[in-house]
Amino acid sequence: MKNQSMNVQLHEGQEIPVTIKRIGINGEGIGYFKRKAVFIPGTLPGEEVVARVEKDHPNYVEARVRRIRKQSKDRIDPPCPVYAKCGGCQLQHLRYERQLEYKREMILQALDRYMKKTIDSRIVEPTIGMDHPWEYRNKSQLQAGKQKGKVMAGLYREGTHQLIDVTDCKVQHPKTNEITRKVLRIIEDLNIPVYDERKRKGVIRRIVTRIGFQTGDIQLVLVTAGKHFPKKELFLKEMKRRIPEVTSVLQNINPKKTSLIFGDETHLLMGNEYIEEQLGGIRYDLSARAFFQLNPEQTYKLYNLVKSFSDLNGDETVVDAYCGVGTIGLWLAEDVQELRGIEMIEDAVRDARRNAKKLGVQNAVYVSGKAEDWLGTWFKEGFRPDVVIVDPPRAGLDDRLVETLKRIQPKKLIYVSCNPSTLAKNLDALSSKFEIKRIQPVDMFPHTSHVESITLLE
Repeated sequence: MKNQSMNVQLHEGQEIPVTIKRIGINGEGIGYFKRKAVFIPGTLPGEEVVARVEKDHPNYVEARVRRIRKQSKDRIDPPCPVYAKCGGCQLQHLRYERQLEYKREMILQALDRYMKKTIDSRIVEPTIGMDHPWEYRNKSQLQAGKQKGKVMAGLYREGTHQLIDVTDCKVQHPKTNEITRKVLRIIEDLNIPVYDERKRKGVIRRIVTRIGFQTGDIQLVLVTAGKHFPKKELFLKEMKRRIPEVTSVLQNINPKKTSLIFGDETHLLMGNEYIEEQLGGIRYDLSARAFFQLNPEQTYKLYNLVKSFSDLNGDETVVDAYCGVGTIGLWLAEDVQELRGIEMIEDAVRDARRNAKKLGVQNAVYVSGKAEDWLGTWFKEGFRPDVVIVDPPRAGLDDRLVETLKRIQPKKLIYVSCNPSTLAKNLDALSSKFEIKRIQPVDMFPHTSHVESITLLE
């Protein structure tokens, strides 16, 4: 049967009938044509569609929906006019209650695929969602460009250099949209050159706007292709006149041909170097490159879950690996004996120390480097933490860190994950020394395929 599916050859433009069976990890519908998997964005389980083949791979097919013969009862009209173009959201066409169910299913599918041990599905709790799953993002990072003589900012349409204007994004805080639009007008009025990715000429590459939901502080970062910023003083004068509510303006320099947003060099142009955000009575200072969760409302729930999973009595030693600006650790600091944070980005370590000092936290130490290196060093020195919290990027835990955690065996390991696949792979490796007690999905990014979760291991 398997070989039969591999022998199916399709050509670009061919139209095929497909019944959608499930949603994939990127939010696309997955069905089968003559036993060969077909990936079709914008489709839902139970739908019968006619799809146009875009690319035929040996093991699967990429296709686009041409028409829907039978529509899912869970399908809704996306409120965003550029939803099908920008690619920032993948699930606006799916009613929200079903999105939450899908995200739990994604974790279960990953566990089933990557773990050798059978996991009781009951340990994966229902996804915690939002009452109002819109306008939740505190930060926008948009590419600057020019189309038909007009300066604009947005995201590239998938697989193209066509820039889609998303300065009225439905999931962004409205103020970040407003600030970006006003900044674009200033750039256009002063005729400051925007960067052309193909010609590699121009100045303004990206416009990054962040707002403190609770404080109202606003930070603008202009990412430029080099140090030279023509008409800089005029730009700042217009910023003060037109957008006086912006409290922090910085220039980040990124001359490299890369998809990374920021370069290594940042300069303060106006106002404060930091903006302040508040969560649950704790105030955090955020510099331009500092990582901070993009959805403050759900972050509050997530951090309280970490605290609940930790079950602290005040005598514990805690390590906050991938600590960023210290957010999770500082959430727990008053309930622990000692807190140690580890972070690769030096700017974030400085922010964490600053945040701890500002909060009067005296039982916290923050270091720069790799978690596997510091944990191994501390273990050799006789330090064995009671609780380790890991919050890695999408790539998951480094293999060396997995082995280090298995060696030091903290009483509790709390894994905050943004990728079910790497979570499952890491859990499989850790399961020889730890028992998975509970997995709680939290919807940090409604209307996207991203799945965040917290796993308790003991």
